Amino acid sequence: MKQVTHKIMSVLMAFVVLFSTLSFTLNMHYCGDNLVETAIFHKAKGCGMEMQNPLTEGCSITKKNCCNDVQLLVDGQDELQLQLDKITFEQQVFIATFVYTYINLFEGLDNNVSSYEEYKPPLVIKEIFKIDETYLI
Repeated sequence: MKQVTHKIMSVLMAFVVLFSTLSFTLNMHYCGDNLVETAIFHKAKGCGMEMQNPLTEGCSITKKNCCNDVQLLVDGQDELQLQLDKITFEQQVFIATFVYTYINLFEGLDNNVSSYEEYKPPLVIKEIFKIDETYLI
């Protein structure tokens, strides 16, 4: 049981480190004021109403584009504290007490000690509940 718990905790801590250092890009395409498409890790395709470049078309009339692309970058944690010499005394006390209580959490009795296993129950000679009964007439 203790080994399984340690394995589960180590896998969970690995996922915590992975997701805290992960960074990703969120691309959103707006057509007017409406959100049309959202994409993670790649560029949003759009709604197909993007304006063509007027210089390549040979047209000198410019029109305002109604579409807008927004890119949101979510940065992960870049610096991890891998050295234990920079922690404060209060953090050291907390870690020590946490480890001590966690280790003692799984200690217990190996077997149930019962002092009554060697003794037999007394023999019933008379039914005691019948002797003590009173009847109202």
